[in-house]
Amino acid sequence: HEHISADAVRRRVDPTDLGFETTAQIEPAHHPIGQERALTAIEFGADMPAHDFNVFVLGPPATGKSTAVKAYLSSKQGELKSIRDWVYVNNFEDPNRPRAMSLPCGRAPAFEKALIAAVDELRQTVPTTFEGDDYQSRRRQIDEGFQAGQEEAFEALNQKALAQNIAIMRTPNGLVMAPMHEGNVVKPEVFNTLPEDMRTTIQAKIEVLQKELGDILQSVPKSDKERRGQLAELNREVGRDLVRAALDDARSAFGSIYGVAEYLDAVDADMTANIALFLPEKEEAEQLVQQSVETARHPKYRRYMANVVVSHAATGSTGAQCTIPVTEETNPNFGNLIGRVEHLAQMGTLLTDFLLLKPGALHRANGGYLLLDARKLLLSPFAWEALKRAIKVREIRIEAPPETMAFASTQTIDPEPIPLDVKVILFGDRQLYYTLAGADPDFARLFQVQADFEDAIPRSADNVQAYTRLLASIITEHNLLPATASGIAALIEEAARLADDQNKVSVEIGRMADLVREADYWARKDGADTIDGEHVIEAVEQAIDRADRIRDRSHETITREIVLIETEGSAVGQINGLAVLQIGAFAFGKPSRITARVRLGTGRVTDIEREAKLGGALHTKGVMILWGFLSGRFAQTMPLALAATLVFEQSYGGVDGDSASSTELYALLSALSGVPIRQGLAVTGSVNQFGAVQAIGGVNEKIEGFYDICKSQGLTGAQGVLIPKANAQHLMLRHDVVEAVRAGQFQVHAVETVDQGIEILTGKAAGIADEDGVFPADTINGLVARRLAEFADAARRFATLGADGDGRDDTARGLSA
Repeated sequence: HEHISADAVRRRVDPTDLGFETTAQIEPAHHPIGQERALTAIEFGADMPAHDFNVFVLGPPATGKSTAVKAYLSSKQGELKSIRDWVYVNNFEDPNRPRAMSLPCGRAPAFEKALIAAVDELRQTVPTTFEGDDYQSRRRQIDEGFQAGQEEAFEALNQKALAQNIAIMRTPNGLVMAPMHEGNVVKPEVFNTLPEDMRTTIQAKIEVLQKELGDILQSVPKSDKERRGQLAELNREVGRDLVRAALDDARSAFGSIYGVAEYLDAVDADMTANIALFLPEKEEAEQLVQQSVETARHPKYRRYMANVVVSHAATGSTGAQCTIPVTEETNPNFGNLIGRVEHLAQMGTLLTDFLLLKPGALHRANGGYLLLDARKLLLSPFAWEALKRAIKVREIRIEAPPETMAFASTQTIDPEPIPLDVKVILFGDRQLYYTLAGADPDFARLFQVQADFEDAIPRSADNVQAYTRLLASIITEHNLLPATASGIAALIEEAARLADDQNKVSVEIGRMADLVREADYWARKDGADTIDGEHVIEAVEQAIDRADRIRDRSHETITREIVLIETEGSAVGQINGLAVLQIGAFAFGKPSRITARVRLGTGRVTDIEREAKLGGALHTKGVMILWGFLSGRFAQTMPLALAATLVFEQSYGGVDGDSASSTELYALLSALSGVPIRQGLAVTGSVNQFGAVQAIGGVNEKIEGFYDICKSQGLTGAQGVLIPKANAQHLMLRHDVVEAVRAGQFQVHAVETVDQGIEILTGKAAGIADEDGVFPADTINGLVARRLAEFADAARRFATLGADGDGRDDTARGLSA
C-alpha cells in the first residue's frame, strides 16, 4: 500500500510560477476556457440555416454557458440582415381577423405616425370644409331645389283649386279642402243648404283635387331620398378630396411597399364613407374651447391606427437592413412567448380589437436568436407546446391561452399569423436534456444541436494561465481589489477542490466569482489593498462556517457518545465507515460504525439495511459482490456454511451507494478471523469480486469528516483513513488536515486490494495461498479459511446426524442445502 505524503494530499500551486505580483499586471480574458467542443456546437447551431437545428446548451450551473452564447452572438449582432418590421392593422372586411403587414426594418413607427397624422389632418380639415361657404352653398342648392319642387307642385295645385272655387287650407290635422264663394270659404252649415246636385258637383271636384294632393304628398319621401342621395354624393365628393389629401403623405412614403397601397385604399374608402366621424360631436361643437384629445387613443379612430408589433432599428445606409436581434426572455410563459390578446371591460363584457394584440419574445427575436431557460419554459403552462408549434409551422399565431377558453362574455379575435424565422437556444442541465430527449419525440427533431459544457478542465500550465486571466476578468468586472499571486494560487487550488481532482480545475465560474467577491470582502475588512491567499482561505472557512450547523450537530452527537464512534483501541467485527451528506451546496463527511456477526448457517449474508428497506439498490449490489468475493476465495472446495449479518449501526435514514462494500468486507473478515480492527482508522472504497478496491466519490469530505471526529476526541498519531489508490489523484484536503498529515498526527493510506487494507487495519499479514490454495495458518486469510472449514465440518456433522434418524433431519437438510 501507499502512505500518502502531506505534499500529495493537496496539490499546491506555487505563486512564483504564475509570473506576476498582482492581477493588475495581466490582461483579463472574458471568453470561456476549455470549452472548445461546446463553442464549436454553438457556432454550428447559430449559423445553420435550417429551422429545426435549434440549440440546447447543457451543463452544470454557473459554467458560463449563457455568457459564452451571448459573447458569440454579440459578434453576430454586428452583421446586417434584411429583417422586417411587423404591424397589425384593421381588416375592414372582417374586423375579427386583423391583418399582419410587414414593412422594411425601422419603418413601422413612421407608418403608425403617418396614419395618426392623416386622422389629425382630417379632424382639422373636415369641420372647416363642411362649415365653409362653398360646401354650405352647394348644400343649400340641393335643399332649395328640393323645397322649390315641392312648393311649385303645391302652388300649381292651389291655383287649379282656386280656379274651381276650392280652397286648400292648413289645419292642425293636416291639409283640408273647402268650397269658396266670392273669395270666402263656405261654412259647412251653408254648404249643407245648397242643392244636392251642386253639392255633388263640388264634392267630385274636391275628390279629384285630393287625389292630386295625395300624389304630391307621396312624392315627398322619394324626393327627400333623392335629396339625401345628392347630399351623400356631395359629402363623398368633398370627403374623397379631403381623405386623399390627408393620405397623400402616407401613400408617397409607404405606397410602394407590398400590401400597403392596398391597405391604404381600404382606409381611403372607409374614411370617405364615414367622413362624419371627423366632425365634432354636438357637445364638443358647443364647447367654447375645444378639448385636446389624443388621436391614437380616441375610440372613434381606433380602426385607422396601426399596432406596431415589432420594430427594429435600421442601421443600414439604405434603411433596408438591420442588426440581427438577440432576445433573452427571462419569464417564458405562454403570453410572454407568443404574445397575448388583451381585453377591455365594457358593459360587463370583455372586448378586444387589433390594437390590444401584444407581442411576445418570438416577435422581438424574429429574424435572429431567442434565448430561453428550459426549466422555466417547461414550468409555464402551455408554453412548451406553443414554442414547438411555432417552430414547426414557422409562424407566430397570437391566441388566447387555453385556460381562458372557458370564460364567457369574452370577445375573441383571430389575427393573421406572422411568418417566423428564429433560432431558439435553450439552457438547461444534463438531466433535463436527457429527460426531454427520452420523453418528447419532438424535442430531438427540433433541437438537433447539443452544446455540452464541461464541468472541469485539465490543470495544464496553459489552462492555469488562461484561468488566471479569467479570474482577473472577474475582478475587473466586479471592481474588486487586485489579487496577488498567492491569492490566485489559493483560488486555483479551490477550483481543483471544487472539481474533486488534483489534475483538473472546475469551470463553474459563477461559484468561483462568488468566492473571489467574498475574499474581496474579507480583504477590505482586513484593510488590505490586495486579495491574498489568506483572504481566500478566510472566505472558504467562513462559507463553511455559515453552512455547517447540521455538520456540527452531527459531530456533536459523536463527541457526546450519543452516536458511538471509537477512534482508539481495537474491536472484532467492528469498523468505521465513511459517508457523505449533501445539504444544498454544502457536503460533509459523516463516520458510521459498521458491524458484522457470523455463525454457522446456510450460506447467506443478511444485509440488515436491505431487510429494513433502508438500503438502496447500489448498496445491495455491493453486499452481493462482497459475498461473491468470499465464495470465490474460500468456497472452491467446500460449501459456504456461513450465516452473517451486516449493519450500519445507529443509521436511521436511507443508505445507498457501494462505497462501503470494502468496509463491510473488512468487518466480515475480522469477525471470521477473530482478529480485531484498529478503531483509529476509517475506510471507504468499493470492492469487486476479485478483492480489488475501487474508486468512490466525495473522498475529500469523507477524510475530513473522520479527521474532525479524531481531532475532537484527541489526535494520537495512529489515526487515519484508508482510501482506494485510484482516489489519490482526487485529494485536495483542507489546509488543517494537510498540516496534521505533515506533522504525523493523521495518515491517509491508499490501497489497491482488500489484502493490503486488512493488513493495515489489523496489523496482521493477509496471507497468500500456495499452489494447493492453502493460506498460511497465522494470517487473516488462513484464519478465515479455518473458521469457514469449521462451519462446513459442523454442517456435515449435522447432516450425518439427521440421516441417522435423530429427529433432526429437517435441520440437517437446511444446513446442507
